[in-house]
Amino acid sequence: MTGASGYIGGRLVPALLDAGYAVRCLARTPAKLRDHPWADRVEVVRGDVTDAASLAEAMRGAQIAYYLVHALGGGRDFEEKDRRAARTFGEQARAAGLRRLVYLGGLTPAGVPERELSPHLRSRAEVGRILLDCGVPTAVLRAAVVIGSGSASFEMLRYLTERLPVMVTPSWVGTTLQPIAVRDVLRLLVGCAELPEEVSRAFDVGGPDVLTYREMMQRYAAVAGLPRRLIVPVPVLTPRLSSQWIGLVTPVPPAIARPLAESLRHEVVCHERDIARYVPDPPGGLLGVDRALRLALQRVRDAEVATRWSSASVPGAPSDPLPTDPDWSGGSLYTDRRERRAAASPEALWRVIEGIGGDRGWYSSRFAWSVRGRLDRFAGGVGLRRGRRDADRLRVGDSLDFWRVEEIEPGRLLRLRAEMRLPGLAWLELRVGTDAQGRTVYRQRALFHPHGLTGHAYWWAVAPFHGLVFGGMARNITEAATAAEAARPAGTATRQPG
Repeated sequence: MTGASGYIGGRLVPALLDAGYAVRCLARTPAKLRDHPWADRVEVVRGDVTDAASLAEAMRGAQIAYYLVHALGGGRDFEEKDRRAARTFGEQARAAGLRRLVYLGGLTPAGVPERELSPHLRSRAEVGRILLDCGVPTAVLRAAVVIGSGSASFEMLRYLTERLPVMVTPSWVGTTLQPIAVRDVLRLLVGCAELPEEVSRAFDVGGPDVLTYREMMQRYAAVAGLPRRLIVPVPVLTPRLSSQWIGLVTPVPPAIARPLAESLRHEVVCHERDIARYVPDPPGGLLGVDRALRLALQRVRDAEVATRWSSASVPGAPSDPLPTDPDWSGGSLYTDRRERRAAASPEALWRVIEGIGGDRGWYSSRFAWSVRGRLDRFAGGVGLRRGRRDADRLRVGDSLDFWRVEEIEPGRLLRLRAEMRLPGLAWLELRVGTDAQGRTVYRQRALFHPHGLTGHAYWWAVAPFHGLVFGGMARNITEAATAAEAARPAGTATRQPG
């Protein structure tokens, strides 16, 4: 399994386990899988789809491989990266004697020359062809919009519809499409493991409803109990302007929004349903749009979102580990340290730390954080609106506004890595400890490794605001823990971390 830390992969792993398969996951950073509820039921191999040696190790003894990676928003050379990765994967699958490959790609419009497709849709089609030509029987599932709690398509639809009762929209809201519920995608992916050996082809997959994006927005409004939306399409919004517009209104950054918007320029509907001959529809039939939207929205409201579009790392984000040596030999490392005693138990302090970000904010100047988030969005970054997957619990790999959880030791340490646009690498550590007298101590450390002169200039330009931002954070976190401890009824047991 590749892409196990991503949106589809993180849900497909438990589905395969429940179907009785033994699963081995290939991961560049195995720690990102450590806190998933299924982590102790899988084998994890460190590696990358572009590294032939690690692929050979991961595929040894395997029968089926799922290819669920692509460079969505991955820079100008993403097509070459996708091409190289797919070729390496196919070559190693053939050498390992695998009996089946399964790939989830994008649904391409019929009759449209490939040169007119968006670069990302064109690349996903090319990856499918490369895998089909590798010599291993391959099933390529081609889906349009996937509806499920936490998917980028659903988040884009949800925020646009909820926040804009009246909207001037790009012309692609009139494009006809055939969405599919995420649970049907997962059912089909699991079913592909048992396809006959002679089946090696692409399949169009979609739900029972064919409708325009405008109609889907109105369907969402009805399901969410919102008044009917007034939608006025205009032809002048280019894909680039569309992505900026989406990025302004939704948590989906322009780098992700653009390929989503570009994929809607042409009609994307299924022209065959041959997959049903091999993986029959469930007894109740495929989920329709209304039912899929209702289930996804309920998951969001119940805070039961298993994976999100932001589960995968932001393309281009740094991946080097945090320097553990304070006198890091890799270059300059600026540090801002704060330490405060808290009149609260370590458990109460940890609850505040683990609940940081999202709707609760960052326990310091909301205005300063808001401005930083807006600047990041303006620069094409993710901004603050990604929020949290779960309101109370974090796991390694979770996105947290414009940070990502790099390490978590329940009750002791939360380390965040910045995914905002910066001229360098940045981390934020929040720790719980005790002093010599046994009193609870909060320790906070912000680190910044500058890239070039611009990085040094950035640190010194923002240094005067550290007292307001980082000092205020340390003060308010300890005060929040103290207040929470005081509000706890006498004799109430404290939840142990983890």
